[in-house]
Amino acid sequence: MTARRHDRYENPLAERYASARMSENFSPQRRYGLWRRLWLALAEAQRELGLPVTKRQLSQMRAHLDDIDFAAVARYEETLRHDVMAHIHAFGDAAPAARPIIHLGATSCFVTDNADLVLIRDGLNILLDTLVNLIEALARFAQEHRALVTLAFTHFQPAQPTTVGKRATLWLYDFALDYQRLTRLVEDLPFRSARGTTGTQASFLALFGGDHAKVRRLERLVAEKMGFRRLVPVCGQTYTRKIDSLVLDALSGIAQSAAKMATDIRLLQHLQEVEEPYGKRQVGSSAMPHKRNPMRCERICSLARHVIALAQTASMTAATQWLERTLDDSAGRRIAIPEAFLAADAILLTALNVARGLVVHPEVIGRRLESEAPFLATELVLMAAVRAGGDRQSLHECLRNHAWAARQKVAEDGESDLADRIARDPAFASIRDRLDEFFEPRKLAGRAPQQVSEFLRSVVRPILRGESRRLGLDSKLRV
Repeated sequence: MTARRHDRYENPLAERYASARMSENFSPQRRYGLWRRLWLALAEAQRELGLPVTKRQLSQMRAHLDDIDFAAVARYEETLRHDVMAHIHAFGDAAPAARPIIHLGATSCFVTDNADLVLIRDGLNILLDTLVNLIEALARFAQEHRALVTLAFTHFQPAQPTTVGKRATLWLYDFALDYQRLTRLVEDLPFRSARGTTGTQASFLALFGGDHAKVRRLERLVAEKMGFRRLVPVCGQTYTRKIDSLVLDALSGIAQSAAKMATDIRLLQHLQEVEEPYGKRQVGSSAMPHKRNPMRCERICSLARHVIALAQTASMTAATQWLERTLDDSAGRRIAIPEAFLAADAILLTALNVARGLVVHPEVIGRRLESEAPFLATELVLMAAVRAGGDRQSLHECLRNHAWAARQKVAEDGESDLADRIARDPAFASIRDRLDEFFEPRKLAGRAPQQVSEFLRSVVRPILRGESRRLGLDSKLRV
């Protein structure tokens, strides 16, 4: 086992936050192993279509797909100043019989762009695994607390009650939209395949003696060998960077959804109504032993900002490409695409860990609800008093004055006397014997419990039924 070095920068996304699966997906071994598989797929397809590629050449290539001599690659690149040519030479050293036909008719983007599309496709599937498990965890939470009435907030001010489960469906719907977007991306993601230096396939047309049908068959064969059904209909040297922008925009959507959920939980943890999971020996503060900080949700919010910002990088790159290609996309893409996937992976893993361990405090929820119930019931009181013959405008003014006075009392001694004020007011004498029914907060949540059941049945369960193979993912965090 190689000892870790501590005198070089290490990316925290790979070292601390993202899953091993996602880190491996974007690792040098995976990327350059794909380059070799692409060269093999091209050579196999060329042989199938009649070019003089031998079985021995293919056999040597297959035997050396993963034993990459990275030291040799580094030596070649130092001289050639070209990463693709360095890998071609290193692959040729390992498979000398195949040296004459490796990369035949191709341009660098044959391996760089096509490999990126494979990594993107596989990265999206890794994210979908975690996203489906997160949807299931939140669905369980929503179902369990579908009827637990809680104070709702608009502008973070007390509003009409909802239920804890209904609030969770707001998070769930965002993630369901993300799921729909990611699945469409995976299904529709096209492959660049064999297009040549400016996308015209001129080199392949020359290899096949002007046979257009064979060139078209070549690009489809290579795509099929790499697991793709769709091809980009046209391209320059590179596939349009609009695809990168669409992909990272979808990852930004995941970040937005998770940050919304995490922010809500941070607010609820401050209110002591709902808390993220907390380890028995977890330390909240190095200075204040009593602290229970929502560090997992804070991590989600922090990483979300990074993904959202990276998506803008992809948008700007797509907007500034010149004609058939320019190389000012390369360095940024090497950073932005892997980091966006690793950060989105870390966000979803952390959100899954939180969702599976959320702690609800019904007693705190109940006390806050009871204290606000008279204020929340004023509209119902107003409607009932009007139906009993009262004047809507004068009754509204009475209730407004009582509410303001009661709020002042809360500010001074922490208790509200709004219910007593309304009960003593002659203006409401006609409904005095019914006031208790209006002040029962659990009757103020409308159809929230039914909405939870309907949403889970119509939106969430079809997703989970169709994706059952993805369920059961471990949600343990490294740090």
